[in-house]
Amino acid sequence: MARLPLNHEATEPPTADFPEFVPDKTTVQPRGHFSSDYAPLVASGGSKLRNYFQTVFREVQSRYCEALEQIEPECRFSQDDWVREKEQVITEGQGTTRVLSGGAVFEHAVVALSSVRGLLPPAMSEKLIGSPCETSFAADGVSVIVHPLSPMIPTTHANVRLLTVGNKTWFGGGADLTPYYLFEDDAQLFHRHLHDICESTRPGWYQSLRKWCDEYFYLPHRREARGIGGIFYDYIGRDSLDDLLDGARLTELLGRELAGCYIPIVEKRKGISWGDDERLFQEIRRGRYVEFNLLHDRGTQFGLQTGGRTESILASLPPRAQWSYGYEPQVGSREARLIEALRNPRDWLKGA
Repeated sequence: MARLPLNHEATEPPTADFPEFVPDKTTVQPRGHFSSDYAPLVASGGSKLRNYFQTVFREVQSRYCEALEQIEPECRFSQDDWVREKEQVITEGQGTTRVLSGGAVFEHAVVALSSVRGLLPPAMSEKLIGSPCETSFAADGVSVIVHPLSPMIPTTHANVRLLTVGNKTWFGGGADLTPYYLFEDDAQLFHRHLHDICESTRPGWYQSLRKWCDEYFYLPHRREARGIGGIFYDYIGRDSLDDLLDGARLTELLGRELAGCYIPIVEKRKGISWGDDERLFQEIRRGRYVEFNLLHDRGTQFGLQTGGRTESILASLPPRAQWSYGYEPQVGSREARLIEALRNPRDWLKGA
């Protein structure tokens, strides 16, 4: 299998060889309506596929918000429906950004739905599809970021998206976990759920996408991972019809199962007590989260470079973070144990 590039290396689309699809009886039962045959949607020329996934992404947003509100005792999501007129490379766009702030369980959570169209300049078009010409593009997706109040509950991030640039269409997405205090059974539960989703789509994908996630969510200037990983994928289907069809299934299934990957962990950890020391460490680690998002995240860069909606793009940042000069945790502490795991990423399902 071709090596996937590290985040701080060349940013050209990776050319990983995905495992050949082999039918398998293993399935994860999705929630809600689910299409088992994407070929007719793809054969329509792209419009039906895009319309279908716009509906899927709306359902993902709605279900995820409902799942968080069932745990949050008082706060509810606000809703901002926005329309974007021509700006930079975007010719039209619309979306719905839902935000929950100041909750007893969730300090800040954002579930953002967007659909934009436009013209990419030659440099961006060449980078994405190898065409040094101004090219039309369409991008649809939903993204999730949850910053819990308790340091015992990990932050989670996820997104699923569909992009078309010129005559090329592909899927991207993923889900990852950023704990402040490491509970190995949480890591195993999260990765097991993602494993089952990937393997029900195409056997062998979990290991490929897990490694891609570990290499993508890496802070080279800190020499550590942002969190304990998950899965990450991009450009699936850009150069292969079979990949596009499997990418469609993976994207829909992952989107519909996102809450199921995270909510059980929240339920397990929300009652654990914590104090000022734990809160301090959480905010220091949140600083690393900010560093990655602003320095390295391709989604943030793409959104800002194409004139995307700044409020929605930066809504993923935590409400409170700290940078403590020369901070190092005490040897043997719970904090040091997390740092050790971030500096030495591992396969959380190996031997589990």
